[in-house]
Amino acid sequence: MQQAIRKATPTDLILIVFLAMIWASAFQAIKIAVVETGPLWLVAARVVIALIALLPWTLYRGLILPKSASQWGLILAIVLLNVLAPFSLISFAELTISSGETALLLGIGPLFGLIASHLTTDDDKLNARKLVAVLFGFAGVAMVIGIQAFAKLGDHLPAQLAVLLASACYVTSGLLVRRVSDIPPTRMTTLTFAFAALIIVPTAYLVDGPPVMPTVPAIWSMIYLGLIPTGLAAILRFHLVRTVGVSMFSHVGNLIPVFGVVFGAVLLGETVTLVMIVALVLILTGVALARAGANGPIPTFASPGGTHLSKCRKQKDH
Repeated sequence: MQQAIRKATPTDLILIVFLAMIWASAFQAIKIAVVETGPLWLVAARVVIALIALLPWTLYRGLILPKSASQWGLILAIVLLNVLAPFSLISFAELTISSGETALLLGIGPLFGLIASHLTTDDDKLNARKLVAVLFGFAGVAMVIGIQAFAKLGDHLPAQLAVLLASACYVTSGLLVRRVSDIPPTRMTTLTFAFAALIIVPTAYLVDGPPVMPTVPAIWSMIYLGLIPTGLAAILRFHLVRTVGVSMFSHVGNLIPVFGVVFGAVLLGETVTLVMIVALVLILTGVALARAGANGPIPTFASPGGTHLSKCRKQKDH
């Protein structure tokens, strides 16, 4: 059964911004580790570290398993589309393309989410404000990354297609997450990482052979990736997708490059320009419009029954 969504609260918006910060910080860690481990062993390390961190709490609270074959199928699909496929695709892509190009391509995610949610849900329909919000967000991403990123599109087509496919995987898995409403986010995260570990570890061994001992910086990068952008981020993602919907949540993708710039300024002394400030304003305006349009009327883009479904959802929420 699909859990009904609600309009994003200020707390939800803070969590969305925090999650964007977490994911923005992952790109550099991936860059450091993947050249030593390869994509598959890096995914395996992230998953296993996250699982080890979450397992004691999950066992203490009590493991909750799916109650039907269809629920088991949803969990396995989420394992593939939320963990194994996007982690591997992004790790593969960052062997070739920059984090800026990766962020630009991931910034298309909100558009994927908007369309997919409209086609597959009753309570997360496309409307004018949401569409304008996506356009604002992508315009901001483009300004942050710069015109040179567009000029490079097509130079490394396999890697760039891998990032687009990863973004589509995240959107699809978000739609599936909403259909698993009886397993709390932390325990669901543990369950998905347990299955992911059972799949990715032997796969990495068969494809790449035994892992090599990485350097100390790579080890710290893997530990950080496993604990924060993998374990904690997955818990927050499952929670937010269930409560505010895929189209609202996907604006995380617009905020990621902004925080990449912020981290560069704070940690590396890079300059924050007026263009970057304007881009941030555009992206935050897009998020605000998306929130304002969450429960708005759907006169133009929804199916003929869309307004009725929206009213039913509001009654259920109350």
